[in-house]
Amino acid sequence: MQQVKVRYDGRTMSKRFVGRLALALAFGLAVPFLPFLLTQSVGAGADLSGKLGLAGGVSAGTFAILFLAGVLTSLTPCVYPLIPITVSVFGARQPEHRARSVALSAIYVAGIAAMFSALGLAAALSGKAFGSFLSSPWVVAFLALFLLALSASMFGAFEIGLPSSWQARLESVKGVGFAHAFGMGLGAGIIAAPCTGPVLAGVLTYVAAHRSPVLGFWMLFSYAIGLGVLFFLLGTTSLRLPRSGAWMETVKSILGVALIAAAAGLLLPFLPKTALLSWPSKTVAAVAGVVAFAAVLAGALSLSFHGAAREKALKAGALVVLLGALGLRLGWLGAPSDAAAANIDWLRDERAAVSAARSTGKPLLIDFGAEWCAACKELDVHTWSDPTVAREVAQRFVPLKIDATAETEQIEALEKKYAIPGLPTVLMMACRDEKPPECSVPGDGPGRVVGFLPPSEMLERLRRVE
Repeated sequence: MQQVKVRYDGRTMSKRFVGRLALALAFGLAVPFLPFLLTQSVGAGADLSGKLGLAGGVSAGTFAILFLAGVLTSLTPCVYPLIPITVSVFGARQPEHRARSVALSAIYVAGIAAMFSALGLAAALSGKAFGSFLSSPWVVAFLALFLLALSASMFGAFEIGLPSSWQARLESVKGVGFAHAFGMGLGAGIIAAPCTGPVLAGVLTYVAAHRSPVLGFWMLFSYAIGLGVLFFLLGTTSLRLPRSGAWMETVKSILGVALIAAAAGLLLPFLPKTALLSWPSKTVAAVAGVVAFAAVLAGALSLSFHGAAREKALKAGALVVLLGALGLRLGWLGAPSDAAAANIDWLRDERAAVSAARSTGKPLLIDFGAEWCAACKELDVHTWSDPTVAREVAQRFVPLKIDATAETEQIEALEKKYAIPGLPTVLMMACRDEKPPECSVPGDGPGRVVGFLPPSEMLERLRRVE
């Protein structure tokens, strides 16, 4: 009997090692490509208005496209932090009738839709797309702290669930629970709003320009319902999740690391700028991949904080090393040495830039950003630092950067002049040879970018401007 047990334990340990090795290889190969993977988002393409069916006005097909865009957006990495929230809301409940679970899930999605529809109404009534609000330092700091708290929960610091008294009331009074699900949906909508990328920014910009409350409500409602399909499915099936085991610790650890990375990305604009590293980009990518492989193989994602003291210490150390690998690749620890060659010599004075564009005949490129704007920093780190994009801007454009960190009267006047709905906004325009010099401000189309665009998409926009 003893020999059989030893043989069984040996097979189990062998299977676990093979699984850990496969996971380590996956991370080691994925980490070098993280900057590329994280900048791929739904709707990040040339002429967003055309893709959403807005260039020729709003039709029935537009709402179908918005619904599909919401479904696709829910599958992007930025929305992943909402998955453990959804599962915790519905998974913490005791087994109950399936119809009630479906109803609660529908109410949860209705909360998400209500939040997005409110954004559409506000954008239509105010003529501004709330870009500053969604990227304000207080909102960003709150979201980052919330993500860190969720990460701690994933690692076992505490459990997210309904209080026992609430659970007892849910069992005794069937009407209680819908308000809680709707409130959690509102909160989920707030968390998802800054993450939904160019689609949300493009729709809000269109709605703000047309100032139609009815149109704004139904466009954002269609998009939010599509976004909520995934969470509706999670809510209706979370009561039948597989039993917990070693695999669940790995899943929770992966979600925890993703939540920490998301929080770090939000907080990065508040931190001092890091110096250049002594390694080029390719070396940084290779080193980060090797370090991530070693950290995962050591147990960063497989070990548990619920084990013995040695296991806890080993997991903590490996987890720190893994986060260091992610920080190295994502630029938290410093930019590669070859990034300095991709710097754009931005002008800071609007009148001087317009005059330069007029005298040289080059198009004017204006980047409206702020120190507290996370998406603006993503443009600087991922897009404007790309050597091909930087070369295109330097050779063909007069680059102007407007710092809207402090909302002064001068900044407000420029935002009104160029119809800026939120940050970041990039404009590409030709300036006429007149006195005083004036520039043709682009509306919907390739000459106006609201939100983040990856280098390849931005390069396509730049090359379409004559």
